[in-house]
Amino acid sequence: MRFDLADLRLFLAVAEAGNITRGAAEVGLSLAAASERLRAMEAVGDVTLLERGRRGVSLTQAGEALAHHARLIERQMARMRGELSEHAKGLRATIQVLANTAAIMEFLPARLASWMAMHPTIDLDLKERQSAEIARAIPAGHAEVGILSDAVETGDLHLRHFATDRLVIVAGKQWSFARQANIAFREVLDEDFIGLMDGALQSHIEDQAMRLGRKLKMRVRVRSFEGICRLVSNGAGIAIIPATAARRFRRSHALSKVRIADAWATRRLVLCCQSPDWLTNQARHLFDHLALNA
Repeated sequence: MRFDLADLRLFLAVAEAGNITRGAAEVGLSLAAASERLRAMEAVGDVTLLERGRRGVSLTQAGEALAHHARLIERQMARMRGELSEHAKGLRATIQVLANTAAIMEFLPARLASWMAMHPTIDLDLKERQSAEIARAIPAGHAEVGILSDAVETGDLHLRHFATDRLVIVAGKQWSFARQANIAFREVLDEDFIGLMDGALQSHIEDQAMRLGRKLKMRVRVRSFEGICRLVSNGAGIAIIPATAARRFRRSHALSKVRIADAWATRRLVLCCQSPDWLTNQARHLFDHLALNA
């Protein structure tokens, strides 16, 4: 069987997504090109790797075996590139990192600044994902380092503390609940909300409303916490953002801040990887730096 690295990366992406279209997009291929590669892999090996259905694809026993070995190869290739890059003058290395919204917008910039300045030949491929997606992607070999909420199932992943993320409600000073210290999420579901255009945090909040059988009444979606705070301070609605962001923008906007009483609103963020021994040297340095600066 002759599978090249591009075949294996595509197969792992499809296996993780459970969908050929999303897997193809993850590795930068068109649906037609990805489908042709997958059919060729099955034809060359004379084996069925994927069960195709209306709702996506699942792995056959042969597919599970291929995925296992493909992940081992991906890890070994990553370590090889990392070790070689340390001996090659001017050669750049890239570390793949997945993180949720709070980590990317509130914690990572300050933590990364000094480390990236000390490592000018190392780039980061940083992508935003929901915590549950990260917990699945790291064992699948789609990234070396992840930052997620420990509320999700993390299996056998190696974990280190990263930060504590508390979500709060921000609103204008005249909001009827502005003087309360905390409030249950259920009590504000009839309010008008301002939210982010996209991202893992916004999806997490809307999922909590759905668990209560409700849908948030969204007035508008914007791209940043600053935009949210500008709108809510003028009475356009209320919003849910990290407490760190709320404290920062209260200096420039007339905001009230109320803690959410629900347990899901306080999240412990953790660093994760499959095993420190499987990380490239550069990725291990980054992992340790982020953990030490927690």
